[in-house]
Amino acid sequence: MKVVLAGEGAIARQHAAVIDRIDGVEIASLAGGEAPDTGRFATEHGIPHWSLDLDECLARRDIDAVVLATPTPLHADQAMRALRAGKHTLVEIPMADNIADASTLVRTAEASGRVAMVCHTRRFNPSHQWIHDRVAAGELQIQHLVVSTFFLRRENRNARGQARSWTDHLLWHHACHTVDLFAHQTGEVPVAAWALQGAPHPQLGIAMDMSIGLANPSGAICTLALSFNHDGPFGTTFRYISDRGTYVAHYDELLDGNGAPVDLSGIGPSRDGIELQDREFFSAIDENRQPEASVADCLPTMTTLDRLEASLGRAAPGGAHAKS
Repeated sequence: MKVVLAGEGAIARQHAAVIDRIDGVEIASLAGGEAPDTGRFATEHGIPHWSLDLDECLARRDIDAVVLATPTPLHADQAMRALRAGKHTLVEIPMADNIADASTLVRTAEASGRVAMVCHTRRFNPSHQWIHDRVAAGELQIQHLVVSTFFLRRENRNARGQARSWTDHLLWHHACHTVDLFAHQTGEVPVAAWALQGAPHPQLGIAMDMSIGLANPSGAICTLALSFNHDGPFGTTFRYISDRGTYVAHYDELLDGNGAPVDLSGIGPSRDGIELQDREFFSAIDENRQPEASVADCLPTMTTLDRLEASLGRAAPGGAHAKS
C-alpha cells in the first residue's frame, strides 16, 4: 500500500516512524509546506518523492491513501480533497475547527466510499484501551474523569520548539482529545457541557487557560483543565475515578490510584498508541470496513466542541459561564 504523508512537523515525524514498522505500507510521497524542511524530511526517511503541492501527490495513480499531519486550519479542506481524489484518508485531530466543515467532511466521506478516519489517538493508547475493555465487560463504571492538559506555549512554537506558521487552540485541538475520549469510554454523548477561559494572549489572540465540564445521562462527569502557561512537565494526565478503583493514564502508561503500574500486556501488537491507531487505519482499508474513529463516528465530538464554544460566547465578564 502506497501512502502520501502530508506535513513535515513533529506529528508527521511520529507517523513516519510508526508506518516504517507496519509491513506492507510504504510512504511513497511527502507533501510539505516549506521546501527546505520537506526535502530534509524526505531524505531522512527515504521517501522517494516530495512536493509542496498536495494535489500533485494526490494525482499519482499509485497512491492508495493519505495521512494528513498538517496545520489544523487545513484539515477539513485537505481531507475532502483527498477523498474526492479517491484516496483513503487519515486526518489528524481535529478533523475541522468548526462544526460546519466537520459535517461537510462526513458527507464527503460517505459519498466517496473510502475509509475516512480521525487520529483520536487516546482511543488507541494501551492505557485507555485497558480501561475501555473493563468498562465494556462491566467490571468497572467511570464516575469522574479528571484531566489536565498542560503546555508552555507563550510563543507560537510546536512540541519540538520550532516556530509555527499557524496558531494552536486549546478547545478545538487539545480539548478535542478528552471530549472524544470521555464519550468513547462511557458510550454516551454529554447532555451538559460548559466552558470558561482566561484572557487571550496579546499577540497570539487565543485563550491561554481554559476549564471544561461535561456530564453524561448516566451521571458520569468529566473535569478538564487546560493551560498554555504551564512552566513544568508538559502533556496530559487522565485520572479515572471509578466504582472499583482509581487509575491514572499518561499516554501509553497506566498506574493505579496509589502509583503502582498496571500490566498492559496483551492489549495489542505495540505499546505505541499512534502505531496502533495507524494500524487500525490500514487494516480497515485491507478489510474494506469502517475503522474505529471514523469521521462519522467522531462527529458527535465535534458537536460537543461546538456547544462548548457557544458556552464560551455566552460567558459573562468576570468568569461566569452558562450551561448548554
